[in-house]
Amino acid sequence: MPSPEHPQNDDVAEPVDPPPLQPVEPDAADCCGEGCARCVFDIYEEALERYEARLAAWRARQR
Repeated sequence: MPSPEHPQNDDVAEPVDPPPLQPVEPDAADCCGEGCARCVFDIYEEALERYEARLAAWRARQR
């Protein structure tokens, strides 16, 4: 039987409030170079801004 100090792997719970995951930056080859109104790099920048806001909120909750 596992003790509270040494739980078995099955007894290890996932964090209740995990940190947000950073978006993956697109590769240069992901851009078609046609000057799209919403380039994959524009979408990435928007996702990065949302991530940074979620990360700041998560850090504030960890205090």
